[in-house]
Amino acid sequence: MRNLAIFIAMIFLFSCGDQKESKKEATEREKTTAPSLTSEEAGKLLALPLECIGTEYPNKPGQVLDSDEDLAPPRKLHPAFYGCFDWHSSVHGHWSLVSLLKQFSELKKSKKAKEKLIKHLSKENIQAEVDYFKGKHAKTFERTYGWAWLLKLAEELHTWETPTGKKLEKNLQPLTDLIIKRYMKFLPKLNYPVRAGTHENTAFGLTFAYDYAQTMQIDSLKNMIAQKAKEFYMNDKNCPLSWEPSGFDFLSPCLEEVDIMRRVLTKDQFSEWLTNFLPQLSDPDFNLEPGKVSDREDGHLVHLDGLNFSRAWCFYGIAETLPQYQHLIEIANKHIQYSLPNLVGDSYEGGHWLGSFAIYALNTGEELKKNKQTG
Repeated sequence: MRNLAIFIAMIFLFSCGDQKESKKEATEREKTTAPSLTSEEAGKLLALPLECIGTEYPNKPGQVLDSDEDLAPPRKLHPAFYGCFDWHSSVHGHWSLVSLLKQFSELKKSKKAKEKLIKHLSKENIQAEVDYFKGKHAKTFERTYGWAWLLKLAEELHTWETPTGKKLEKNLQPLTDLIIKRYMKFLPKLNYPVRAGTHENTAFGLTFAYDYAQTMQIDSLKNMIAQKAKEFYMNDKNCPLSWEPSGFDFLSPCLEEVDIMRRVLTKDQFSEWLTNFLPQLSDPDFNLEPGKVSDREDGHLVHLDGLNFSRAWCFYGIAETLPQYQHLIEIANKHIQYSLPNLVGDSYEGGHWLGSFAIYALNTGEELKKNKQTG
């Protein structure tokens, strides 16, 4: 009887051991599973901007009226960028189409996407957008979030090595030039950065504008942005990451600051700066939970899905720049995995803009994986 009891106990112990090992293996599998921008995923994400850039209503125009003559439907005010609820979302919806077509030219709806781009980004439509920006009360229109996405769209078109890409880049150029001039005029007057977690965030606007200036080798803009970023952020220390997120954030004030500084500093400078700015990030056991969304039909609460994507691309960027921060990749992956499954079939509140954030985060992760593979 005693031997039987010992035998049963040994079976139980081995069984528990197997279960523990199984859980450990599952954890390891979860750790190594990174979200990928496959052709299947790209097809799902393509459907979001493809639908919304032609959806005029509901619409939030962000317009200052000077007279009755200024009242007009969105398609008249902004013939290029009238859909997707607001101007900036329409701009980065167009960016999404270009980004996906560049990577997956054989998608099922690629022809339709090209036709939409050609129709919306016509020479005449872009001139109408330029005319709007030159209006009496439009000097600050979409400053700087919409400006930043316009330059990101221009950069994406410039690197789309096709006849369509070159034609659309040329069509867009008058508006691109206007936005560059607006940046060059505005930045010297900006004495303090905006550290919000929403559209007004200065670091985000500087980051996308810097990328464009670097790609296009516009040293005047690039140097001005680098100078301003250092002026604003170089002496910052101990950013209160534990205070984030605020209820409606779709950008992390701390991490967006990191994202611009890794661009304008040397690796050694950035490493030292990051140690002072967010010392907790160097801990291999550092963790940051994704922002939790309680209601995806609430246009402000769903911002937190956007936060998860933008945090992810910032973490990927840190790991790309400083190899000792590879543990942040897992945190980035978890942020994407939390929000990505909710995009397709979601309400218009998130669908009109979140796809762009998902694509940019996935692109950043793919670039990191590619660079790691090539050494």
